[in-house]
Amino acid sequence: MFAIIEDGGRQYKVQPGQQLAIDLRSEVEAGKELVFDRVLLANAGADSVIGRPMIDGATVTAEVVDPMLKGLKLEIQKIRRRKNSRRHTGHRQKYTVVTIGEFSIPGLEIIEEPEPVETPVVADEAPVVEAEASEQESTDEQTPSTEEE
Repeated sequence: MFAIIEDGGRQYKVQPGQQLAIDLRSEVEAGKELVFDRVLLANAGADSVIGRPMIDGATVTAEVVDPMLKGLKLEIQKIRRRKNSRRHTGHRQKYTVVTIGEFSIPGLEIIEEPEPVETPVVADEAPVVEAEASEQESTDEQTPSTEEE
């Protein structure tokens, strides 16, 4: 189950339980609820509802996790060669982090249950490297060596 919402001139594909960083909302606090009413598309398995351009009466609720998250620092440096002209500025975008809650889409029949969104874990990749090493050892044992002869 997913929906495509519009917020701040951007479109986001969201699922229940997903964390999303949207543009800063200065008036919200942690734990409060946000309602996105600009829903463009909703899908619940095989059934979809497409808005033209928006779905009437559709809402997606979200809970504010972090009211202000600072993004990466962007450094802007402009130099004009041989002119002794330099300008150094920077920018750091601020975001609000929300967790997507429930969908309220009129006319949408839910066919599949929402699954929690899983984030990839780096620790899962470590056993793969060990498995490759054990495969190489087994291939070394199969090849005949000339030292034994």
